Amino acid sequence: MSTNITYHASAVTRDERAQLRNQRGLTIWLTGLSASGKSTIAVELEHQLLRDRKVAAYRLDGDNIRFGLNKDLGFSEKDRNENIRRIAEVAKLFADSACVAITSFISPYRADRDQARQLHEAPAQGESTGLPFVEVYIDVPIEVAEQRDPKGLYKKAREGVIKEFTGISAPYEAPIKPEIHIRNDGISVQEAVRQIIAYLDENGYLPPAPKAE
Repeated sequence: MSTNITYHASAVTRDERAQLRNQRGLTIWLTGLSASGKSTIAVELEHQLLRDRKVAAYRLDGDNIRFGLNKDLGFSEKDRNENIRRIAEVAKLFADSACVAITSFISPYRADRDQARQLHEAPAQGESTGLPFVEVYIDVPIEVAEQRDPKGLYKKAREGVIKEFTGISAPYEAPIKPEIHIRNDGISVQEAVRQIIAYLDENGYLPPAPKAE
């Protein structure tokens, strides 16, 4: 860990930034098996927040991040841990800027997700409160995920081509008390997004919906 560094606080507090941008920053953390529907839901959620609610939102997708920021990481447990640690830090920066960060990662280990939560909820230097962290469990039976399998990953995992694949040869530790639990084997993408936005509205995380002209 670097030692010759100094934290430089912003001249604008988190509350002031939220007032200036007319929205609060938070992270919505989608977790679930591969092919559970995380990315599809995240894409539509981002779209609706930007288009219908006029809220600044940005989606951080598991595959997309591995093309750049985390392209040096594999899929061992150690690399998975580091993958989630890095994305938690990036999501926190987005949330701190009064943006809604939407992450869609398998994030199979409960301890890693708990650390991401703690990173957000702990008050930063110069701030009295932390940032909201909303865990969304996209839950489908593994049989359903295998039937979907758009990338053919489960088939390769069953054949031994892919090692340490979540749900087959590596564990997935389901959330115990997620803020939102979506059983995604019998509902539409729109209904899944509706459940998320309803929770955000009920907890005051979003500004009021714009009035129709």
